[in-house]
Amino acid sequence: MEPLETALVVLDYAAVAVFGASGALAAARARHDVVTFGFFAAVTGVGGGTLRDLLIGAPVFWVGRPEYILVCVGAALAVWTMGWGQGRDRLLLWFDALGMAAYAVVGALKATSLGVHPVSAIIMGVLTATFGGVIRDVLANQPSVLLRRELYVTPALLGAATFVALNALGMPIPVSGGLGFFTAFAVRAGAILFHWRLPAFRGKA
Repeated sequence: MEPLETALVVLDYAAVAVFGASGALAAARARHDVVTFGFFAAVTGVGGGTLRDLLIGAPVFWVGRPEYILVCVGAALAVWTMGWGQGRDRLLLWFDALGMAAYAVVGALKATSLGVHPVSAIIMGVLTATFGGVIRDVLANQPSVLLRRELYVTPALLGAATFVALNALGMPIPVSGGLGFFTAFAVRAGAILFHWRLPAFRGKA
């Protein structure tokens, strides 16, 4: 397996697992049954990657490799078993941040590996990183992550752009991917801890 393909697979599984756990945590908050836990985990875990693959004309990654769904189910069972009690909401934020940062790189990496234009690859990273969380919040009847004032799309954009730019400069995938992940996660962590946000529109609506 080529280094690029290996990096893509490792990051993809990690992102799916973490985002799957965030979906299961959302189901736990609403006190759903174990089957719904698995459904939330699967939809959240593969939702962003599914949209990415459809847009770039690639085979949808989990259709031919059902182990991705099994990873989501495993994450759901872990949440079901461990529970996490009163810290669940805070844990959901951090799992979501980890999944978002990983998927920002994964989405951009896959698009880049298929010859997609760098600007479009960045957009694919953003969509991959955010769409699963949007679906999760809609299913859980919670306000969408995109409607919160805290930075969410911006960290994904910065992480994907960092990876694409460094990759274009010839930096090794583990380094460019790691820096892209760190950038996305650090900015999102700042938004969670310190309520970082961009200036709001002040004109007349």
